[in-house]
Amino acid sequence: MDDLVYLTEADVRGLLAMPALRTRLRDAFALLSSGKADVPPRIAARAPHGLLAAMPGYVPGMGLVVKAVSVFAGNHGTDVPSHQGLIVVCDESNGTPVAVMDGASVTAIRTAASAAVAADLLARPAATVLAIIGGGVQGHSHLSAFADLRPWSSVRVASRSRGSAFALAARHPSGVVCSFEDAVRGADVVCLTTDADHAVIEPEWVSPGAHVGSVGNRAELHQGFTRGTVFVEWMGAAAAAPPAGAVELQGIDLARVVEIGAVINGVHAGRTTDDEITVYKSTGHAVEDAAAARLVLDEAIAKGIGVRLPR
Repeated sequence: MDDLVYLTEADVRGLLAMPALRTRLRDAFALLSSGKADVPPRIAARAPHGLLAAMPGYVPGMGLVVKAVSVFAGNHGTDVPSHQGLIVVCDESNGTPVAVMDGASVTAIRTAASAAVAADLLARPAATVLAIIGGGVQGHSHLSAFADLRPWSSVRVASRSRGSAFALAARHPSGVVCSFEDAVRGADVVCLTTDADHAVIEPEWVSPGAHVGSVGNRAELHQGFTRGTVFVEWMGAAAAAPPAGAVELQGIDLARVVEIGAVINGVHAGRTTDDEITVYKSTGHAVEDAAAARLVLDEAIAKGIGVRLPR
């Protein structure tokens, strides 16, 4: 391409679809765990009210990308999103920038889709009850990403905001608003999607054989869930300090941390018994941005979507 392609939030959301994204993410995680991707830990510059992080990454066949993302938790409840950013996609053969796209929408969708990939690998095939804890952006993204993963007979939603919970539950025919505890008890898959700086559910609420996924970037996952095997996108989730690593995994025995790419590649079995409670902790990773951005760009070029900017 001779021009730089610019894609807005609306463009990204219209082009980034399941299950194609989940397939791309599986491929990206497999490459990462095979040592074929090159992704340094993200870095961040901290301002008084938030931070600006940089996430570069290279995934063979998907591209060379960098995402600049700002995270300002104080924006919740305002007209300004808490997460904003841009992704630059470069030609992996010569480094030429080929596209710039909205990064906040990519982050929202690929985070939930990655959690869905982990759940598909680790949750019991017969799972029918889904619980989503948190009614914000990630709650909505998770519902979209998980919708066709299993034949959900019940989708339970709990949120600190009752209005948000009802709005999310209304999106599914089997959606129902519950308390945090009632949503979790008896659920087969539990998705934690909050920005809480403390544990939001208790381990004793979780039924044997359930799968628990957490994508919050603060401390929503109770330490009781980190005493067994914990599945992650990359080992740095436990080995690196925040903001690259997860707050809840600091100090954990790395022998108990498994990349989901290792499960995809057949190196690790994943779930070992029907009664095992499997746990996935997300920190977000640049291979996810590369996989999602490549899919968006391929679709945009095929469909002639986006603004072409001269170099």
